[in-house]
Amino acid sequence: MIIDIHGHYTTAPPALGAWRERQIASLTDPAAAPDPAGPRISDDEVRESIEANQLRLMDERGIDVTVFSPRASFMAHHIGDFTTSARWAALCNDLCHRVSTLYPERFVPAAMLPQSPGVDPATCLPELRRAVEELGAVAVNLNPDPSGGHWTAPPLTDRSWYPLYEKLVEYDIPAMVHVSTSDNEAFHTTGAHYLNADTTAFMQLVQGDLFADFPTLRLVIPHGGGAVPYHWGRFRGLAMALKKPPLEEHVLGNVFFDTCVYHQPGIDLLLGVVPHRNILFASEMIGAVRSVDPDTGHYFDDTRRYLEAAGLSAPELAALQEYHARTVYPRLDALLTRQGR
Repeated sequence: MIIDIHGHYTTAPPALGAWRERQIASLTDPAAAPDPAGPRISDDEVRESIEANQLRLMDERGIDVTVFSPRASFMAHHIGDFTTSARWAALCNDLCHRVSTLYPERFVPAAMLPQSPGVDPATCLPELRRAVEELGAVAVNLNPDPSGGHWTAPPLTDRSWYPLYEKLVEYDIPAMVHVSTSDNEAFHTTGAHYLNADTTAFMQLVQGDLFADFPTLRLVIPHGGGAVPYHWGRFRGLAMALKKPPLEEHVLGNVFFDTCVYHQPGIDLLLGVVPHRNILFASEMIGAVRSVDPDTGHYFDDTRRYLEAAGLSAPELAALQEYHARTVYPRLDALLTRQGR
């Protein structure tokens, strides 16, 4: 089995985006408010949006299951207040859940949280609880910068985040550390802000001692860890300067990286630097980079090709494509087991 742990509903029916536009407009013009019940989207519209896009590519690339969350750039936690984010998160999470019910053997939901700048992260607990207990979410996306590129939130090691971590540990689910749209002109959303955040989050974890308090907490840093693998020596040296244990002891029992790296040398570097047990297969298909690489003739985000060309043994490849995901996402493993897989 091949499990892609990083998928987003980037092809949701247009009614979702139209509802969001009205919600945003209503922040200054209450008369523009959308239907509080949410957008009207039929099952056929959901099927069309999935079968022509993610499901088609999964079949072409031999991917069996995708952990599927709301579109990351749509989270936009910096817009409005907590009430705005709470309603938006619920609608997006419900839609991903619908995808998982229509294609129960192909998509498994992960949830966005209703974060808002300057608001206590504990306010996210009701939606987290609903997503896991009612929608079957096997993970959440945690935004370390709800301000949209201005970095007003405390580091992930700050105790204000602890209520979320306590609940993640209780539910035994991981969080993918994933920012959203940049509202800062200095940071392109997918080319800079996403990768900046991956790198920043890792350094925050190196500086702190979060896992001493939460030894079973699991965090996934996407996009191959941003700059982390390329500068592994720098991070090792900084950990030493900060009087921290070696990275293998200090963070790698709890931090994992995905394979959303879109060229062969990048994948080779990731595999050569980061212990394989800390790497999980992912592609984020139909995401930041959707075009065909003219040098290879294949889509940039067809990451399975890179792994299979990396010289891994059959057991190593199987571990990266399936077994590590089942370990880091135990609720996913339990679901697959109930399905007889």
